[in-house]
Amino acid sequence: MRTYRNPVIGGFHPDPSVCRVGEDYYLVCSSFEYFPGVPIFHSRDLVHWRQIGNVLDRPSQLHLPPGTLASGGIFAPTIRHHDGLFYMITTNVSDDRGHFLVTAERPEGPWSDPVWIDLPRVDPSLAWDEEGHCWLTTSGPRLARIDPASGEVLEGPVDIWAGTGGKYPEAPHLFQTGGWWYLLLSEGGTERGHAVSIARARSPRGPFEPGPVNPILTHRGTSRPIQSTGHADLVCAPDGTWWMILLGARPRGYSPEFQVLGRETFLVPVEWVDGWPVVGPVEERHPAPAAWHPLPPPPVRDDFDAPVPAPCWISVRCRPDDSWSLTERPGRLTLHATGPTLDRPGHTFFGRRQQHHDCRVSARLDPDPGRAGLSVRLDEAHHYDIEVSGGEVSLIARIGPLRQVVARRPVAPGPLTLTVHCRTADPLPPSVTSAAEAGAGPVGVGARGPDTIAFSADGVLLAELDGRYLSTEVATGFTGRVIGMYVTEGSAAFDWFDYEGTDDEPVVPVA
Repeated sequence: MRTYRNPVIGGFHPDPSVCRVGEDYYLVCSSFEYFPGVPIFHSRDLVHWRQIGNVLDRPSQLHLPPGTLASGGIFAPTIRHHDGLFYMITTNVSDDRGHFLVTAERPEGPWSDPVWIDLPRVDPSLAWDEEGHCWLTTSGPRLARIDPASGEVLEGPVDIWAGTGGKYPEAPHLFQTGGWWYLLLSEGGTERGHAVSIARARSPRGPFEPGPVNPILTHRGTSRPIQSTGHADLVCAPDGTWWMILLGARPRGYSPEFQVLGRETFLVPVEWVDGWPVVGPVEERHPAPAAWHPLPPPPVRDDFDAPVPAPCWISVRCRPDDSWSLTERPGRLTLHATGPTLDRPGHTFFGRRQQHHDCRVSARLDPDPGRAGLSVRLDEAHHYDIEVSGGEVSLIARIGPLRQVVARRPVAPGPLTLTVHCRTADPLPPSVTSAAEAGAGPVGVGARGPDTIAFSADGVLLAELDGRYLSTEVATGFTGRVIGMYVTEGSAAFDWFDYEGTDDEPVVPVA
């Protein structure tokens, strides 16, 4: 029997939503303050996913003002397919127009410019009934009937279910099956208290009756390695089996534990019992779906030979055309400074999500005549940077209000290779059997933090830093680490960029 490994999409890919068209699945995630926005993935089996683009890939679709806060911007998209057209609906919380939807005939795009919908709250989702009416649900949860072509609200909004009493009832998705309309809802907040509940009615207008057992899924109060499970979406496979896509986190280190990758995308099977969905705990391994379509691993190296950036590359808030080029020096990514520091908005940054707890990232940099380097970023107030300028390489730590040059050394003129190596902390010593014992004795820093981040230039180590300060529990917010190239003065060219996950295990058949 084959098994698959969770998460199915690692790293900062939260608030997943999924739809199926024939034998193909398409999935989108939140992108917050990053541009382009809303990464979109394709799969044939719900396990192996490949990013095929970003839904919001031009300024006319996604405007993130310079004052957009970290963890602002794009919240919780939903993807659906209806009458031959793909729909993606989301909320730009940094734009007072709120919800908008875009459409496309092909999931790779191009996607349309936004159709705005004048309704409050977040987490919009779409469903259509037999009469062709389009229903929009938002957090609360609330229901409205809309015209998806114009965004006009035709009916409502009205409250349809109070949930079970948990805080932040959100991520409502409506599904119709077996003569019932099911309302999937997340409660408890997207932190450790996260949970998924269910209710049903004969009409999308309600009245909704709660399921016999709610929540149907939560890991709160458990010692499971996957926590914060919630913000779920359901999909039915061609063979009639049902599956739940949801977010979760994998905290590491000493109490309260630290999540550094952000909220990730997980998959769990669903059974139906007496007309209600039943979901087991989200395990690190599950029996695989019947369909099985593995994909080749993504290349470790980007040589910047393509005419456009790969879809995994993201920038902070915007990506001005004059801030980057793949043609100015063919075979290199040339970056031009748009701001003097990573500590404030407006800088030039090309990054990708950290997707493995253990990983090695390297880039070949020609810094002349600029100030440039590699940054491990959560936000403007939480980042570690290895930077080259004026014949010197420096390691800079920005933690909250403090900024310090941790190490520096001279380097020869010309190109050099910068490396960031994230490795998980050693587990607690075998003799330590509880957190209380760990707190009572000198178990060392390595037993407490989630990971250690080492920085080197041309193979020479500058320093190692504690990874806990680049975690959600320290920085707050909804995102995870992004590792990328930047320039804050002049220009710099990057010949290549390597990303290699070193903790990845292949999915293999087991007896």
